[in-house]
Amino acid sequence: MAVPPPPDQPEAPMTDAPDAVHPVASAPRTAADRFATLRNRVHAVLPPWARRVVPATAVGFAALSSFTYAVDLLILALAFDVLGLPYPLAVTIGYVIAFGLSFLLNRWLNFQVHGHVGRQTGRYVLTVLANYLLFILVLASTLEAVGVNYLAARLVAGACEAVFMYLMMRGFVFRAGLDDRG
Repeated sequence: MAVPPPPDQPEAPMTDAPDAVHPVASAPRTAADRFATLRNRVHAVLPPWARRVVPATAVGFAALSSFTYAVDLLILALAFDVLGLPYPLAVTIGYVIAFGLSFLLNRWLNFQVHGHVGRQTGRYVLTVLANYLLFILVLASTLEAVGVNYLAARLVAGACEAVFMYLMMRGFVFRAGLDDRG
């Protein structure tokens, strides 16, 4: 005779899955919970030395940045090839939309912050402007001016940009407690 579960715990359905866990206790409830679960699982398969150096939010940032970069390129292709917009305008439209989407997705899914969105947006805009000036204009242009191939210069600048943006989002834009000051 089976003993019923305590009243505060629903009965778990039977399953043949070898590593099944109680679905009610462990099932993520929101998209942010599901994203965090997947992000943490990917982080868990990193080598031990990498897990000590790379926070789980960096894994989430890399995933979301890859997605928003693809959106950026898609918008660029649509604006330039399909709509026939001038290249600088097409690049700018893709860049602005991708960075806006990155802010929203990282705020909601990766960092899961709920502070003052206006202050966070202001800090994010400052971060994006600094990023653009430091890495897109100054670093990439300087590297190209001293003889580095323009694509290689952009790749180096892009790598620096990714590290800068992650660190700024984690430590400045979405830092815990920064929006708690009324």
